[in-house]
Amino acid sequence: MTGGAIFSEEQNCRLCGSGALTDVVRLTATPPANNLITAEHLGDQVLRIPLTVCRCGSCTHIQLRHTVDSSLLFSSYLYTSRTSQVMLDHLAAQAASIASRHAASSNRFVVEFGSNDGSLLKNFIANGYTVLGIDPAANIVQEANDAGVRTIAAFFNEETAKQVADTYGKAGLICANHCFAHIAGIESVVRGVRHLLDDDGEFVFEVGYLLDVVQKALFDTIYHEHLHYHHVRPLVDFFRQHGMSLVRVERHDIQGGALRGFVRKGSVPADETVAALLALEEAAGLNEEATFSRFSARIQDLSRNLKDLLVEINSKGKKICGYGVPAKATTMLYHFGVNADLVPSMVDDNPLKQGRYIPGLNIEIVPPASLEQIAPDYILIFAWNFADAIIAKHRWFLERGGHFIVALPELRIVSADGTRTWPNLTV
Repeated sequence: MTGGAIFSEEQNCRLCGSGALTDVVRLTATPPANNLITAEHLGDQVLRIPLTVCRCGSCTHIQLRHTVDSSLLFSSYLYTSRTSQVMLDHLAAQAASIASRHAASSNRFVVEFGSNDGSLLKNFIANGYTVLGIDPAANIVQEANDAGVRTIAAFFNEETAKQVADTYGKAGLICANHCFAHIAGIESVVRGVRHLLDDDGEFVFEVGYLLDVVQKALFDTIYHEHLHYHHVRPLVDFFRQHGMSLVRVERHDIQGGALRGFVRKGSVPADETVAALLALEEAAGLNEEATFSRFSARIQDLSRNLKDLLVEINSKGKKICGYGVPAKATTMLYHFGVNADLVPSMVDDNPLKQGRYIPGLNIEIVPPASLEQIAPDYILIFAWNFADAIIAKHRWFLERGGHFIVALPELRIVSADGTRTWPNLTV
């Protein structure tokens, strides 16, 4: 590792091990996205880590070139699922769908790794399942246990899986919700899944889908926690190499576009959904290097258009405030060149983030109640995947003459009298 043993540069594909990696997208270097700082650290030097995406010429997997020490990223975490009703509704629907698929199973023990505050597992508990959450963030694990969701503080890997199996027995279901893209040692994780899973059980994971990232130019989902950008083709081969089968895939709208995969032990035929998405990926050029050159060019266009818009608003003496501080906000702020001069403050519903600052940019994070005092003319929504819910919650802002800016997946301004999209934007 470099940078004081904080990050390392990868030379091989994380899925197939090939050394045929080619850099395809280079974004502005940033600090780790969720490492928000407190006021006493505003003057500290900020380490900016390269944010480079590379492609495997052998299996076509897409991954980050650099790996940040996982303890730095996850041992104390600021994201919680419970702060978004949209996410809670999605998790409830997800649990219901999975439970329905496994209604006939006699093994009602569910393990989730990367379980966060237990929001998914609560739904299984309500339906009579025995559950265990596994998450490395001790602060969030405490919240989950306090809420009645049995959770242990650990990184999930083969060793952890063996300990869980010895203590609690085999699991009928193992879930990984938006964390399967975060894992450097993914081979150990899959060996652990295979060991812990009952012979008739199923591993269900959900990740951001590369096809949505590329087609919608969701470049801000690229940050240091997301080591992998998954699509179906390399995953089929990866699970096969580990004695498992990807038997079903589904697309979901959450987080800008997600892929949900269903995996079983042994050689099990896939249903028609796998072939359908493989064909869709091929038709979209997802397995071709040239696709990512076009993706990179589109990112630069988006960057220029938003920066020009914000500078124009600022030049007219109008005040801009940010809304939402998801991890992806750090990527957008740095790559778009947005600083405290353009966006002095950002609001967020999560109390764990309030009172902190974006590292290196010194943009303050405040509670939504501060909007009245800030009195912005424009609110730039960084949590664009929840834009509709945020706008609906703050209709009063529109009625007062304010405007919302949503940068992705299409640059638009929402006002009381309607929505305008790029390039038909005036301020």
